[in-house]
Amino acid sequence: MNASFDYQTAFGRNLGLVSPEQQKRLRRARVAIAGLGGVGGAEALALVRLGIGRFTLADLDTYELSNFNRQLGATMATIGRSKVEVTAEAISAVNPTAEIRLVPEGITDETIDEFLEGADAVIDALDFSCFKERFLLYKRARALGKWVLNIAPPGFGSTLLFFSPAGMTFEEYFGIHEGMSIDELSLSIMYGVMPVPIAIKYFDLKQINASGGRFPCVSAAFFLVAGIATAEVFNLLAGGNPPKSAPHVYQFDAFLRTYKSCYHWLGMRAPWHLLIKRLIYHKLKDATLEKLKSIPSPPRPTNCRIPQELN
Repeated sequence: MNASFDYQTAFGRNLGLVSPEQQKRLRRARVAIAGLGGVGGAEALALVRLGIGRFTLADLDTYELSNFNRQLGATMATIGRSKVEVTAEAISAVNPTAEIRLVPEGITDETIDEFLEGADAVIDALDFSCFKERFLLYKRARALGKWVLNIAPPGFGSTLLFFSPAGMTFEEYFGIHEGMSIDELSLSIMYGVMPVPIAIKYFDLKQINASGGRFPCVSAAFFLVAGIATAEVFNLLAGGNPPKSAPHVYQFDAFLRTYKSCYHWLGMRAPWHLLIKRLIYHKLKDATLEKLKSIPSPPRPTNCRIPQELN
């Protein structure tokens, strides 16, 4: 059966939660997504069903069999295919009128301005170990006055971080500075994503290789991330509940049914965070599993709200 596409019909069920005027804004908006693996691919498909009408997609990678447990575009039919092309096809299959700009070279000095051009919202879904690309993305987005959304999928949960062009920088929040080794840099980002180590309670720590960018992961977290990203992009572009930027941090773990909303005043540069990171770093250098398990949790930061019913 051949069916014609009509935007109003396709996304009409949004009405009641989204006003007609908000839906028009979403249709005109452009969302730029850097990285189309488990996080970015799921976010793209959730956002197109919200009715976002324009996308910029950047990724230089192709699908492989090891992506199957978490990446929506990874199938036997797409192994070896470009992630940007497969994701663009999936978006067009939902909304044939969507305008899609592809950046198959990924985030580089040469492509960053093309990637950010016209973007109303920017999503950092880069692989964990893409340090150079991530620093470039945040620096240039800030210079252009653009917000950047970062939602990580630790364990069965998610961590929400939003970076305002006028607020705390990515480097300031994570406590990153010149002269850090790859191991220190990896630890700083991993720690900033889980300042309250909820998921560590059930991680098999022997399976974590932070400097190699390898972490255990399950599909549940990526679907959760996609839903949160959709809500936050809506808030930024059309909603009445403006996002709160870093050092506000929101962590949720579906497996443990635990939610923590915290304001880390100095980010991960606070003295207690620096001390714990240093302890972790030294224990990792001569690591045993027992030593890792003995690492203390950081003290609860000021204004950390933990709803009793979810604690």
